[in-house]
Amino acid sequence: MICCKGAGMILSILAALLLTPMAPNAAAQPASDASTPQEYAPPVTILISIDGGRADYLDRGVTPALSALAEKGVTGPMHPSFPSKTFPNHWTLVTGLRPDEHGITANNMEDPRRPGERFSTATSDPFWWNEAMPVWVAAEQAGIRSAIMFWPGSNVAWGAAPDPADPDHMLEGTRPSDWQQFNQAVTNRQRVNAVLDWMRRPADIRPQFVALYFDTIDTAGHHFGPDDPRTTEALHALDAEIGRLVTELHTMGREANIVVVADHGMAAVSSDRVIALDTLLPAEDARIIEHGPYATLQPAPGHEQDVAAALGRPHEHMRCWPKERIPERFHYGHHRRIPAWLCLAKSGWSILPTAGRAEGGAHGYDPEDPEMAALFIASGPAIKAGTTVDAFDNIAVEPLLRRLIGLPQRREAKPGALTEVLKEADER
Repeated sequence: MICCKGAGMILSILAALLLTPMAPNAAAQPASDASTPQEYAPPVTILISIDGGRADYLDRGVTPALSALAEKGVTGPMHPSFPSKTFPNHWTLVTGLRPDEHGITANNMEDPRRPGERFSTATSDPFWWNEAMPVWVAAEQAGIRSAIMFWPGSNVAWGAAPDPADPDHMLEGTRPSDWQQFNQAVTNRQRVNAVLDWMRRPADIRPQFVALYFDTIDTAGHHFGPDDPRTTEALHALDAEIGRLVTELHTMGREANIVVVADHGMAAVSSDRVIALDTLLPAEDARIIEHGPYATLQPAPGHEQDVAAALGRPHEHMRCWPKERIPERFHYGHHRRIPAWLCLAKSGWSILPTAGRAEGGAHGYDPEDPEMAALFIASGPAIKAGTTVDAFDNIAVEPLLRRLIGLPQRREAKPGALTEVLKEADER
């Protein structure tokens, strides 16, 4: 009788187990008992870029997920490097160097070593990128696995170059262990899903450093302007996806140090605020390399004095400098890829080849302009809670990432403005 009752009890327990829904990944998790030690997974470092995320966007009351991260961690406004454009600043954020040092000096640029070529945001030739090592290459070389979703430059085989001993042979470059070629059609939800899939992997192929790039806020800001309700709606939608990422990481038990950055802010522009270069000098006097909030120009041979006379005089809504006289505070003007003349408009004004339309929003203005200030948040087990930092330069982000990932600092690195945001080792 006792035997039968025991058998019935066992059958009841087995039936209950079979009818109980299995938690996600439960099959892959070892039983938790005294004889089976739990897997220790150190916190992953996740770098998130919100392109065009102006610092004061956090004050709009539509970002509960980002605001929660800020409340539990560190936040403060961040100065972009000049020019306050996407590719130069994304490369600064992951190299710790300014554009004048790392070589990605603009979204569009030329190099006298490659006459007739022009760099654009679609360029992946390592020649343009090899002057500064991004943090994921340093991580890979240290045996730390990285996975990068759409970060500018992450598709480049960094370090690849013709072998000096055999110009027909290319030296092998380094990419992240996992990376995705940028495709704007991939939604924010799909991007977050990809990161979550990376984090569900077994430990031996799970990344320890992840970078994730979102462009929808920048796109909305350009199309509609920074103050348009549609830009705020896009911000709210993106915040929901970041909140989902945080929630899912918690559900799967993945601790993460999350660093949220932007490359620049955004200012409203108008066709009523346009400076037409053709009213200042004939088109044949100079080639215009870039135009918008700032313009760069290369005088035609024999027209150098004409360009200097036209641009060197005072202008009501812009300042122009020859390359060698660009103010030192911009940390810009020494690299060979920077053209001979730079003109910078007042915030909200546009420098165009001819009189034309300027609508929505733009960036590229003085990095100290409040409208160019970029958002910054860091939150996680290694980050002090409830801290607000004063405005700082974005070259401080890469040293912080190195400390979170466990990489040594670069020899030339200066003490970062974010060195005090980390907890002491015994506090984590």
